[in-house]
Amino acid sequence: MTFKLDINAEELNSGELSTLQEMRRRCARRILLSTTLAASGHPGGSLSSLDMLLVTYGMIRHDPANPHMEDRDRVVESIGHISPGVYSVLAEYGYFSEEDFLAGFRRTGSGFPGHVESIVPGVEWDTGNLGQGLSVAVGMAQAFKVKGSDARVITLMGDGEHQKGQITEAIRYGHKYRLDNLTVLVDRNHLQICGDTEKVMPQPIGRLYEALGWNVVRLEDGHDHNAIFRALAAAYRNTSGVPTVIIARTVMGKGISFMENQAKYHGSPLKPDQLAEALAELGVDNEYESWLEKRKEPVRTSTIVAPQSNYPEVAPGDPILYDADTMTDNRSAYGNALLGLAEANNVGGKAPLIVGISCDLEGSVKMGGFHKHSPDAYFEAGIQEHHAAGMGGAMSREGLVSFFSTFGVFAVSEVYNQNRLSDFNHTNLKIVATHVGLDVGEDGPTHQCIDYLGLLRNLFRFSVFMPADPNQTDRIVRFVATRPGNHFVGMGRSKTPVITTEDGNVFYDTDYRFEPGRADWLRRGDAGTIVTYGALTPACIEAWALLRRQDIRVGVLNMASLIPLDTESLVEAAAKGPLLTVEDHHVETGLGASAAAALMDRGVAARLRRLGVSRYGSSGKPAELYRAQGLDAASIAAAMKELLA
Repeated sequence: MTFKLDINAEELNSGELSTLQEMRRRCARRILLSTTLAASGHPGGSLSSLDMLLVTYGMIRHDPANPHMEDRDRVVESIGHISPGVYSVLAEYGYFSEEDFLAGFRRTGSGFPGHVESIVPGVEWDTGNLGQGLSVAVGMAQAFKVKGSDARVITLMGDGEHQKGQITEAIRYGHKYRLDNLTVLVDRNHLQICGDTEKVMPQPIGRLYEALGWNVVRLEDGHDHNAIFRALAAAYRNTSGVPTVIIARTVMGKGISFMENQAKYHGSPLKPDQLAEALAELGVDNEYESWLEKRKEPVRTSTIVAPQSNYPEVAPGDPILYDADTMTDNRSAYGNALLGLAEANNVGGKAPLIVGISCDLEGSVKMGGFHKHSPDAYFEAGIQEHHAAGMGGAMSREGLVSFFSTFGVFAVSEVYNQNRLSDFNHTNLKIVATHVGLDVGEDGPTHQCIDYLGLLRNLFRFSVFMPADPNQTDRIVRFVATRPGNHFVGMGRSKTPVITTEDGNVFYDTDYRFEPGRADWLRRGDAGTIVTYGALTPACIEAWALLRRQDIRVGVLNMASLIPLDTESLVEAAAKGPLLTVEDHHVETGLGASAAAALMDRGVAARLRRLGVSRYGSSGKPAELYRAQGLDAASIAAAMKELLA
């Protein structure tokens, strides 16, 4: 249906109020039917949030016939379990039919999953894990500020959800960056799965936002359409530089007398006899049996929305050539490449295209040059990695090239869930992590990230690249900037030599073009192959030289692209002789494990030995830590000799 509320009106008129009441009744019916038909779902919170949803979609700038309209406002349902309420309202506004929703809800392969997902027309973000939606909404609002867009962002949140610490991170950030284009709606029904929110975990939600500088509006009746409208309209007109939160007192199960204020209906559907009673109370027909029959038909998929694709054209800039005598760290090469991308794209009085996000580590991750060149595109998130990762993913979905940089343990291990949600949401996040592996050295084992590949292999839409030297770092960073999708680029802390050919020329020269899934033969040899990447590449070349002096001719294969993996080169290497994988990573979950699986899948029998990190390192110089775990040049050469023997 077409129903539009005037945000400049003082309040709703009687006709609009009457229409909203009828809409509510139809949506409540759908909420109850859908959850009972599926024998699962969350009807209670859907009913408590319903009035806010109805008014919100009546006010925002959107087009149900064009869900990805460029200048639309965004609504993020952080409480993703209220999908019955969200889908009911979207059906009411014409995004799809009631039959599509009721016939498909929670069925395998349908377009209407149990928690909201962006395959549903009108849904902006896959949520489920509570506490993520505000970071996502902040990311969208920040992106609109960068782009100069007047689009607004509204996120609907639960009260129990506010027990998540990440929300506080996002609140602080929203205040710091003056995101007055952001409004939070809190469904304050005082109930969660295990009962009263004050008994499960007390939380002064309003005082939290007030203490962190937000404009706080409290509604005594979160089901009063006029009160909701007035609060949202004021927030829409807000240009104060202060974001707004509207905390609305609501009733779990609102509108069905025996469901009201009952925590069990948070996630429990009605049984068929209870459904009949509830529908009678609403004054609508009970069509449960006929809908059961319709759900026996094949699942419909016609409503499923393809992932949004609006990745911009990015100029890679001119590559930097580090000559053979250069001794620098890959992170400095990253900083220089990022600056080059800014110089090529954040120019000419236009809105910035490349944005950078870090967490109190600007100097360590070498973002200083970028910050100086593009101050309006650099975002210091403080020591708030969970929020920064979620926000960065959301920004990357709004036509910006988002680089999120921090240490490896914070960029992967600490925020695995946030990266997982970015993966679900087809984001275009560029994670460039420094201080990876034992190469972190004296900071000790808590900061020596040795699990990045093992974790990121679990995600279906992430690539993983580990450059061997500054030149390869430069090309990989420029490559990921020009390509959509989620890319992880990792590197150590120490200075590293430039990789050269046998005759001393720069290997990764200006003619080199990085290709995902393609390894590089740094040295050739027919006796066997050392397969490596990243910080240990120089040690492997040194081991090659040690073996060469003993007339043992092996090859060195640099596998900078870890996901995707160059299986063809592994097969080629296996045909020559034994393989020795060498890596600054947990030996059981890194390149060695990937290579073994790839060869097995191809039916290739190979003698393979894996060298890697076999226990937590200690605090010490990287060279000493490598030697302690058999990852120095002499140990690598000795291991290869044993394998050949």
